[in-house]
Amino acid sequence: MEQDQKQKIEISVVVPIYNEEENVIPLYEEIKKSLLDLNRPYEIIFVDDGSKDKTLDLMKSLHPLKILSFRRNFGQTAALSAGFDASEGDIVISMDGDLQNDPADIKNLIEKLNEGFDVVCGWRKNRQDKLSKKFLSRLADKLRRFVLKDKIHDSGCTLRAYRKESLVDLEIYGEMHRFIPAILRQRGFKVTEIVVNHRERRAGKTKYNYKRLLKGMVDVFNVWFWFNYSSRPLHLFGGLGVAMGAIGGAFAVVLAIARIFYGISLQNKIWPLIAIFFILVGLQLFFFGFLADVMIRTYYSKDKKPYIVKEILENENTTY
Repeated sequence: MEQDQKQKIEISVVVPIYNEEENVIPLYEEIKKSLLDLNRPYEIIFVDDGSKDKTLDLMKSLHPLKILSFRRNFGQTAALSAGFDASEGDIVISMDGDLQNDPADIKNLIEKLNEGFDVVCGWRKNRQDKLSKKFLSRLADKLRRFVLKDKIHDSGCTLRAYRKESLVDLEIYGEMHRFIPAILRQRGFKVTEIVVNHRERRAGKTKYNYKRLLKGMVDVFNVWFWFNYSSRPLHLFGGLGVAMGAIGGAFAVVLAIARIFYGISLQNKIWPLIAIFFILVGLQLFFFGFLADVMIRTYYSKDKKPYIVKEILENENTTY
């Protein structure tokens, strides 16, 4: 159905795009066709991530279309975040701008979402990429599943469906768009996945490189830290500090016994320095954790709650 400005938007499609002048028009037409087939009010949001070719000019020729244009290239995560913030639909679809994701899968994602899920992720089971890219991506996925236990096969697949409420207050940066499902699962939202179609790149150049892969793998441990210690970093750093301090202290006691009771000379020996090193590092870690704990408490004191309320039930006629 063509858009009526007075209609409430039900579906928002967010697409981050960077230097895709050969793909942007056919991509738009495919998305529009898929949405018209659903016969529900929709909007398409293209986020131009600082393209240096004719991508933005071509976008301006398309309608209806909401365009967000960055001043420079900020990356896919930032582009998705901006698109999410600008979206008005109750359901938000994200996908890549290179035509490798199939817009025909939007219908399947929404149908799965309607089974009671908050997030539905695409799984490119039959991925159409170079062998080296598939190998490295699967290696990164195995690392992520091992560390985060998120049970998602393909975190690199941007084709996903979200309920709008799941994206509220979502703060992502770096390469953390890969971990949105894991983050939302940690917050208590229901996350699942379905197999989606994946196509060979028809035109343009891939933006995937080893630098992005490395950043993504580093972000795995960043996300792990926030999952486990964001509210009380003292538990991690304080624990490590106490452990190292205890090792250094025990080592110092052993050296003192050796010197006092057995007359073993420690002059010009490295062992006392090692004991002192462990004690000092332990103290530093403990106080670092303490300061981080104070900062977190200050953050949450400014109306930032470390929890999300799903709903509030008020049962009437309560008997006391």
